Amino acid sequence: MNSRFSDRRDFLRQAGTLGSIAMMAGLPQGSSAFTPANGSVVEDAVQEEQSETPKYHIKFAVCGMSHDHIYGMVGAVQHGGGELVAAWGGEEDKVALFAKRFPNVKMVKTQDEIVNDPSIQLVLSSQIANERAPLGIRVMKAGKDYLSDKPGITTLEHLAEVRKTIAETKRIYGIMYSERLEVKAAVYAGKLVQQGAIGKVIQTINIAPHQIIQGHGDAGGGTGRPEWFWNPEQYGGILCDIGSHQVDQFLFYTGSKQAEVVESQVANVRHPDRPRFQDFGDMVLRGDRGLGYVRLDWFTPDGLGTWGDGRLFILGTDGYIEVRKYTNVAVGKQGNNLFLVDKNQARYIDCNQMPLPFGSEFVADIVNRTHVAQDQEQCLLAAELVIKAQKNAKIVTLKD
Repeated sequence: MNSRFSDRRDFLRQAGTLGSIAMMAGLPQGSSAFTPANGSVVEDAVQEEQSETPKYHIKFAVCGMSHDHIYGMVGAVQHGGGELVAAWGGEEDKVALFAKRFPNVKMVKTQDEIVNDPSIQLVLSSQIANERAPLGIRVMKAGKDYLSDKPGITTLEHLAEVRKTIAETKRIYGIMYSERLEVKAAVYAGKLVQQGAIGKVIQTINIAPHQIIQGHGDAGGGTGRPEWFWNPEQYGGILCDIGSHQVDQFLFYTGSKQAEVVESQVANVRHPDRPRFQDFGDMVLRGDRGLGYVRLDWFTPDGLGTWGDGRLFILGTDGYIEVRKYTNVAVGKQGNNLFLVDKNQARYIDCNQMPLPFGSEFVADIVNRTHVAQDQEQCLLAAELVIKAQKNAKIVTLKD
């Protein structure tokens, strides 16, 4: 628990305001809470018990590291019991950084050395976006499972071939939608929705601002952007690229099995030197079990202090949830902030102590041939929707 939150709890405890445990107050399972004098409720999501030793072990490799998301992907699989045994990259600078970070991993000269290695069970890739699906198809045909950075697929033709290859090989084609799978507050929001904390979900709203040049971390822009980042054929376009995260969330939280893009639009507002780049986009979604709206942009100002103020709003019939994923603007720098309002009260939940189950669940899926970590059809439906949103988007020009 961070010091800011601990200090606040200590102050309220000394003031005699510490409430009973969450279950006694009618709060979500796995939370503790206290009630200040103003009647609002602050909770600390209690970390669930998790084995320190992974249950399963697999050998995996990295084949393509064009985007720095690969580091988070590797970390998740290692946490779940994966052993990183080999890596290949197409860019010398990326290979050098990766080798420095993982000095004991064998760096190979060709993709084939990984694809054809029978000891490797899983291949991870953050290759240039439009090259990820062809690689994944090769990997599956070689008898391995695959986990791609998002966007995992950039064309409908590639999507059809991926689905065909899955049917033929029975392999797993995963896409790391990290803004849900690797954000603790987003994971906990899913638990609350499944518990019925806000009734039936009606709509999700995702606001996903990003920053092109970042000063730290593995979000992707700490060392500037490569040339392919500016080319929509290579990175997929803003709706297909960033929007992959948000459409995955729309499908997951609403539980929609079928969905369509009602409307989508893109614009290049402030990058005239890169005329094909898109720095703004949004879309409206309609599913069989809920509705959605997504807004995307590359306009995060430096003053925020992080790469983006990602927000998720989940409207239910009996309440609503807001997730402030990466910061709480002008209040605190920590992320994983969840706000829950129902018929009884409004409460804040600090989710920083919650576990991230994706890695262990995904490794277990590979061993057991299950789809617990990620529903395969939902994963590919998200990819299909963002490809269609991008393909059919109206190009908007704003006047100065």
